Amino acid sequence: MRRPNTLFVGQALIDLPQVASTNAYAQELLSKTKPAEGTVISTFHQSDGRGQIGSKWESEPDKNISLSLVLYPDFLAAKDQFQLNIFVSLAVFDFVKNCLPERPVSIKWPNDIYVGDKKNAGILIQNSLINTQIRSTVVGIGININQTAFVTKPPNPTSLRLESGLNFELTDLVPALCEFLESRYLQLKAGKIVPLQQAYLRQLYRFGIPAKYKRTNGESFEGNIVGIDDIGRLKMEVESRPEVFDLKELRYEV
Repeated sequence: MRRPNTLFVGQALIDLPQVASTNAYAQELLSKTKPAEGTVISTFHQSDGRGQIGSKWESEPDKNISLSLVLYPDFLAAKDQFQLNIFVSLAVFDFVKNCLPERPVSIKWPNDIYVGDKKNAGILIQNSLINTQIRSTVVGIGININQTAFVTKPPNPTSLRLESGLNFELTDLVPALCEFLESRYLQLKAGKIVPLQQAYLRQLYRFGIPAKYKRTNGESFEGNIVGIDDIGRLKMEVESRPEVFDLKELRYEV
């Protein structure tokens, strides 16, 4: 695997033949030592990957990218941690769009990457806090690359191969992803919050488009996504009234 053209992201690379979870491995590493910022734990065989709020992430061995990135964003207050979701979502969006330049790629709030109406990548961010600051962050990323069949039948999966008909070389893609991650992280460190937020909204799935949704109680409604609030909740207009939704408080209907 080539070394990424970066200052620090992926310069320390722990390449594992198999692991239950790259995020769990990174958390264990942090509990024992302080790895260099930008350390990446990567595997092409993750047996117990996790998504948001305990959901499982299916990944066929030797078909997909599964990696975790260690960061120390102590320049961010704990109340601003959604900015990490923004930078990572944009970086993975950039990566997927680079691989699929002719396909409609978007960010489904808060941080899934969609191609059309199908999910191509998922992100799990785990922060360790000290007082009111972020001490360390583990960014877990799973991207469907060459997988064409999904045994657990997740709702709407897709992969780069299904979308393009091409077979991708995984060892070429990991360094490229590291480069996109560093580029967006350096924007965040430089305080370019507003441009990042604007870019996130431009790429947000269904932004400004009335569409059908369902509440946790099963009630269907039509809403229009109008933005994200300061703590990352989804802002919508529902029957001309403003509402905000937290993670898992609504379901998208296709």
